[in-house]
Amino acid sequence: MEKTLITISRQFGSGGREIAELLTKKLHCHHFNSKIVEMAAANLHNGASIDEAIARSYHTPEEAQGTLDKYEGFERMVENNRMYVEQAKVILNVAERPESAIFLGRCADYILRNCKDVFSFFIYADDDFRAARGKLKYHGMSLKELNREENRRKQYYEFYTGQRWGDPTNYDMMINTSGISLETAANTILAYIQFCRG
Repeated sequence: MEKTLITISRQFGSGGREIAELLTKKLHCHHFNSKIVEMAAANLHNGASIDEAIARSYHTPEEAQGTLDKYEGFERMVENNRMYVEQAKVILNVAERPESAIFLGRCADYILRNCKDVFSFFIYADDDFRAARGKLKYHGMSLKELNREENRRKQYYEFYTGQRWGDPTNYDMMINTSGISLETAANTILAYIQFCRG
C-alpha cells in the first residue's frame, strides 16, 4: 500500500490501541501513542521524567485555572500549552516522512487535517463490551473508572481542537467494536482506504 497516515481516536476500553497495533503489523509501519509524548518531552528539555510526562499528557490548562492566583498555576498552564504544541510538531514531522504511520489519540486527526494521505477513524463500543474489557485488559477497571479516563481525553481534545470529541464529521469512519473482532475492524479500515483510493 502507498504511504498512508491513519489517525485513531477511541473510547477508552473499545480496543482502539489493539487495532492500531494490528494495523502496524499489516502495514509494516510504526504507530505513535505515548512515543509522541516522549519525543515532545525530550524536545522541551523540561526536566520531567518520561513517565511523569506521559502521566500528565492529557492534562489541559483548564486544570490549572483553579490556582491562577499563584504563579505556579500560570506556569502549569503555559507548560501544558507548550507540551501540546510540541506534540503537534512531532506529529507533523513524523507525517512528513516518506513511510506510513499510525497515530493513536493526541488530537492527531485535527493536527493532520490538512495533510495528504490521512484517514481518520473513531473506535467506540457499548458499555457492556467496555466493562468486560476493563476487567480483562485494564487490571479490573470498572466502567466508571474507564469513563473517568475517557472524560479526560474528551476534555483535552475539545480544549485544543475546538471540536466535539466523537463527532462523526471529524472522522472518515466510526467503527463500533462491540459486535465485531478487532481484526475485522482493522481489516475494515484497510478496505475503506483501498476503496477511497480506487
